[in-house]
Amino acid sequence: MKKNLIRIGFLFVLCTGVIFSAEAQKKTKTTRSAAKRPTTKKTAKSKTKTSVVKPTPAVADTVAKVTPPPPKVFDSLPIRKVLPSLRPDEAVETSTLRDRTPLPYENLRADDALFRHKIWREIDAREKMNLPFRYAADENNGNQRFISILLQAIQDSAVTVFSNIDDRFTTPMTKADVANVIAGPEVPIPQYDSNGVQTGVIYKRNEVNLDSFYKFRIKEEVIFDKESSRLFWRILGIAPLKRIITSSGVDLGESELFWVYYPDMRPIFAKYEVYNGKNFGARMSWEELFESRMFYGRIIKSTIDNPYDLAIRNYAGIKDQPILQLLEGENIKEKIFNYEQDLWSY
Repeated sequence: MKKNLIRIGFLFVLCTGVIFSAEAQKKTKTTRSAAKRPTTKKTAKSKTKTSVVKPTPAVADTVAKVTPPPPKVFDSLPIRKVLPSLRPDEAVETSTLRDRTPLPYENLRADDALFRHKIWREIDAREKMNLPFRYAADENNGNQRFISILLQAIQDSAVTVFSNIDDRFTTPMTKADVANVIAGPEVPIPQYDSNGVQTGVIYKRNEVNLDSFYKFRIKEEVIFDKESSRLFWRILGIAPLKRIITSSGVDLGESELFWVYYPDMRPIFAKYEVYNGKNFGARMSWEELFESRMFYGRIIKSTIDNPYDLAIRNYAGIKDQPILQLLEGENIKEKIFNYEQDLWSY
């Protein structure tokens, strides 16, 4: 009996072990398949998520430097705006004087020109005879400085400006070019807040003192016309001068800023009166001043006996002697005078 019970127990344990091993193998297969399925699902989900994912908004970098915007093009010249008077500021009627027009030039034929030479002069407004060039009062038509008259005509687009690369009026300039030549280019100035962080950049230009323009260069031609037996002086161009000094303090000398064609400026000069401290009742216009030769200009260059087209300051032997350069200019003036006088016969 005991032997039967032992056999039955042994069979029961054996069957139980077989059942447990089968269940374990089934569970292992289920876990393996379950482990593989979430991976494929996650990949699919991740793929769909990547296609639908929204871009994250960019975060501003507070440490990065502010990039300055490109400089603006300024077409305004450094001249002060003068308000017109709302009531008559003069006791006499001057409206007709303001509307004057210059007389046209007399026609000169090339065949009648026995004597033709070009002369370059330099006008220094600090000299007593040239003080009207620095008259600084304001009138209804603007400031009365000669440089202000030139700049106002350029600002109003009433005259074409030419570059100083030569004195033959070959390269026109814009108002922005003239502003850069006079006051220099716009300089970027960074702006900071209270924490020292750069918030932006503004552009400013150097202030210009109009009284610093006190020298002018004139190009003219002297012609003796045999038909009228007369010597004509015809001004061709006017250029303001400015002394150029580099940031390191090196003096580069004086140079023309720009050239304006004088015949184009005649109608404008006719509308501006010249200051005359000795005769207040008979003021002349700037056009009359130039045509009457009521100014003094030192001759700095001419085409008389000058085959190398040199300025007087570059003549051999007188480069470093200003007195001899001045005397050479007077010598050229005397040559022209003697030529005219020698043509007369009694």
